[in-house]
Amino acid sequence: MRTYCLFQAVNSPDLRAFSEEPTGGSLPRDLGPWTLVREIRPNEEWTSPISRAVVAAGIIENGFYLWGPAERPASHLIIESDRVEGTAVFDRKYDQIGTIKRLLIEKVSGRVFFVDVTFGGFLGIGSHHVTIPWEKLTYDKELEGYRTDLTEAQVRGAATLYGDKGVLPDQTRQQEMSDYWNNVPN
Repeated sequence: MRTYCLFQAVNSPDLRAFSEEPTGGSLPRDLGPWTLVREIRPNEEWTSPISRAVVAAGIIENGFYLWGPAERPASHLIIESDRVEGTAVFDRKYDQIGTIKRLLIEKVSGRVFFVDVTFGGFLGIGSHHVTIPWEKLTYDKELEGYRTDLTEAQVRGAATLYGDKGVLPDQTRQQEMSDYWNNVPN
């Protein structure tokens, strides 16, 4: 386990950042200056509403993790599919309910229609796949993952596009999936 340093932006009091460096040298300078609020040692209770795993992933990817409003233009207008695959999916309570396995693209239009989301299991064993409409997801910069208003129960109850052993769907399965998402149960 690591020691995390929690910082606050001087010019934006609602903006926080996590880093492993007490100097804050890896934090974005354009959003600073930064003030060290506290160090969180490995054996201390984690009280942040953002999960320790999400913070760790952000630090591994960027050298820091931002939390709160940051006025910054998007660095990329497009994203490659392999960067979407493996991204966490969170419910409205910020709980991770799954991970994006793959994008499902309509051949003719080239639009992403659905995403295959996995949840449960350990190291891929015992995990379940569900297929949800792409428009049900919104990228959340703070979480560095996708958010949905769907509950875990709604996602678990969804039909999967793929049949047994990854067989592509037939018309009946496609219709079942469309019917489910057109009338999502509460």
